[in-house]
Amino acid sequence: MTERRLHLNAFLMNTGHHEASWRLPESDPYAHVELGHYVHLARIAERGTFDSLFLADGPQLWGNLAQRPAGALEPLTLLTALATATEHIGLIATASTSYNSPYNLARKFASLDIISGGRAGWNIVTTAGAEAARNFGLDAEPAHAERYARAAEFLDVALKLWDSWEDDAIVADKAAGVWGDDTRIHPARHKGRYFSVEGALNVPRTPQGYPLLVQAGSSEDGKAFAARYAEAVFTAQQTIEDAQAFYADLKSRTAAAGRDPGHIKVLPGIVPVIGSTETEALAAEQVLEEHIVYAHGVGRLESLLQLPPGSLELDAELPSDLPPESVIEGAKSRYTLVVELARRERLTVRQLIGRLGGGRGHLTFAGTPEQVADAIETWFTSGAADGFNIMPAVLPSGLDAFVDHVVPLLRARGLLREEYGPRQTLRERYGLPRPANQYVTTPAPSPAPALAQV
Repeated sequence: MTERRLHLNAFLMNTGHHEASWRLPESDPYAHVELGHYVHLARIAERGTFDSLFLADGPQLWGNLAQRPAGALEPLTLLTALATATEHIGLIATASTSYNSPYNLARKFASLDIISGGRAGWNIVTTAGAEAARNFGLDAEPAHAERYARAAEFLDVALKLWDSWEDDAIVADKAAGVWGDDTRIHPARHKGRYFSVEGALNVPRTPQGYPLLVQAGSSEDGKAFAARYAEAVFTAQQTIEDAQAFYADLKSRTAAAGRDPGHIKVLPGIVPVIGSTETEALAAEQVLEEHIVYAHGVGRLESLLQLPPGSLELDAELPSDLPPESVIEGAKSRYTLVVELARRERLTVRQLIGRLGGGRGHLTFAGTPEQVADAIETWFTSGAADGFNIMPAVLPSGLDAFVDHVVPLLRARGLLREEYGPRQTLRERYGLPRPANQYVTTPAPSPAPALAQV
């Protein structure tokens, strides 16, 4: 049995990742704002001994309201509720460095980490799109490179804030009347290009030290940022060769940044459609594709490709004169993935929309549980992945099917834990050490204080 184990993250998106999932008879079109729906999904993932679950987010109303359930509960609020309904699974929220302030966001994540007993993670995004920018008083989105420069300073400030309390700052000496030691508090005193933050955080250092840091960009700026900060990377590749190249590049960049490459975990997304036979799985995938409203997809694709409305014809291939990737200031890596997919397979716009409808560019895979397990194992053992971002096409049935039928196969192959075992933090689940406090040159004389766990 191999010592290396798969890391599995459940990417939860309302009724499922397929854009037409809400139209199926089994689906609840109001599930995106129902706490019970997410509690049910979290418990399914915990039954499958997943390392973590993940909620995407953006500070704008997504797309065309006619296309699929739109709007979303604020993820840190939702994950705080899920922390009380689960015991082991990690809780990863998306939050933007472009449209938040470091102090408030650092406090929120520290609070979630304490409430959950050390299970918080932050998916760090820089937020592309003019729609979000206009919600925060800007006429246009900041340039791609500037968003990442701001993100780097944001992270530096957040790390100062999470370290601003030493682990043993709380003395709690009732006899002496001393609750805490002010000499073990370190104000941020940060003045930079984007932020000026003076004080220490008003939340103690957390069970993990700070949340697991996750990143999801695959552009050059995104990979440089990940190599410097990220501990897990959610990525999208269509072929194992592309995944192997990304994996090797990111591990190399991480080593060059002076970090242990084993301390960054690469998790490509996979959208599994599972059937008892391959024919059954393909039929289920076909049903979903038949429910796509292609007019919605055309608008979304034109926006991604930065084309004027009416530029695309459904039964023609993409135009030959698309804008070059170098001028794209939005989602650069997704733009490149989509264009390369369309060119490589000579897809018409209709076919491309069908391919993107399942996972927006992530790998879609229809097959039996054995075929899904084989694909996961092949990528895992071939230098393409440390685990997977599981993105069921339909929820909750797709997650149930994965846990009931694929997870037992992965366990039988020695790739996945049989059970959680002793309580662990999210960092420990990902095989990562608790980070040292940047202000402490010698180890604290006693372990970190025990904080309340739900």
